[in-house]
Amino acid sequence: MPHTDSSTSSSTDDTIDMRLRQEEDVARLIDLDSARSEADDRPDLLDHIVEWGPTNIPLGTFQLVPVRIGRDLRLIAQWMNDPSVAAFWELDGPEEATASHLGDQLDGDGRSVPCLGVLDGVPMSYWEVYRADLDPLARYYPARPHDTGIHLLIGRVSDRGRGLGTTLLRAAADLVLEHRPSCTRVVAEPDLRNTPSVAAFLGAGFRFSAEVELPGKRAALMLRDRALRHVL
Repeated sequence: MPHTDSSTSSSTDDTIDMRLRQEEDVARLIDLDSARSEADDRPDLLDHIVEWGPTNIPLGTFQLVPVRIGRDLRLIAQWMNDPSVAAFWELDGPEEATASHLGDQLDGDGRSVPCLGVLDGVPMSYWEVYRADLDPLARYYPARPHDTGIHLLIGRVSDRGRGLGTTLLRAAADLVLEHRPSCTRVVAEPDLRNTPSVAAFLGAGFRFSAEVELPGKRAALMLRDRALRHVL
């Protein structure tokens, strides 16, 4: 049963308020035109996400913006240290832990691109778009060439628990399918324990394919097929 003691409730409210104020302090508007024009000579195996541009969703204009550590590290590290996020991402701790995770992707061969999800110019989620067929995940399911995987973290507390994840996942999957013509399906592998995440993928038009035993977790293999894009 939940606590009903008024002091506990007040403390919880204060904690939430503090986190919301921290988010407002760290999350700044991103100049999307500037982000699109940033030169990047890193290898790319995902058809240049920086050029994908925005898409309209019911709550505004959404865009995936590739991460820049100097601009984005503080915000992403803050999100990673939220206990509800850390339980599944396991990247809580000093900023160096997040920096190392981001750097491994940014300094790699272009098969994984960390992005901010930006809604009406405000960063509110963290994404990883990756080549699932070139990822260790491909050892655990029958991968197809150019399968593209996505990971999602909704960073802002105010955006959680109101169905936004479903809308974002559908939008991101559609961006992948629109801008990666060689990709026939979008892949995800949320932790089976994370039932809200699994439900969000199902609501976004993904279908449950299998339970997969991965290193560190048992996952639900979710697929959004290009052929079923306008059906589910």
